[in-house]
Amino acid sequence: MNDAFAALPEGTVETLLMPENKAMLQKVLTAHVVAGDWSAADIIAAARASKDGFYHFNAVSGDALSAQVKGNSVYILDESGNAARVTVADVDQSNGVIHVINAVLVPK
Repeated sequence: MNDAFAALPEGTVETLLMPENKAMLQKVLTAHVVAGDWSAADIIAAARASKDGFYHFNAVSGDALSAQVKGNSVYILDESGNAARVTVADVDQSNGVIHVINAVLVPK
């Protein structure tokens, strides 16, 4: 996760951590959370079953996300078209499942 934040434009993290930008930070963080208990297999099946090859869904923040399968990898795309590859899938937790991605999804 640190590498993903480090890849953002210089000053982005510092700006997000300013007290006056708390709402913006919350939006970025909740853009990475989706309601439900979706396994990687569920996401892959939904993407492959769709007519356009993408599984479209919304984050808790309300932002639109899409999942696409390319070869053996799953990518999550944000509203700006930035893609993050799932690097670790199906990390089960008591309140859901985590899929680790290699980039920060940036809401509009």
